[in-house]
Amino acid sequence: MDPKVCVLLLLLCAALCSAEVAQDCCLRVAQQRLPAGRIQSYKVQEAGRGCDISATVAQMKGGKHLCLPHPEGHLWVQRVMKMVDQREENQQQ
Repeated sequence: MDPKVCVLLLLLCAALCSAEVAQDCCLRVAQQRLPAGRIQSYKVQEAGRGCDISATVAQMKGGKHLCLPHPEGHLWVQRVMKMVDQREENQQQ
């Protein structure tokens, strides 16, 4: 096989293998404050890592997801995250 074809195939394989998996991203955030008791879990979404904006994705009891502001600069989001973390730690003990 021609070495140029081999190199081309290797580059194509590398590009396909390193492609990111599509993910759901928050496109905007809700500004309403939610009680921690309604949130089952959360994850922090960072802009530039597959999504356009930074946010906190809250999974509500019942399965719905709600996009909240990123915790940086939002004390109420930090408090909710801490309460959810503490509740999870208590359940594991």
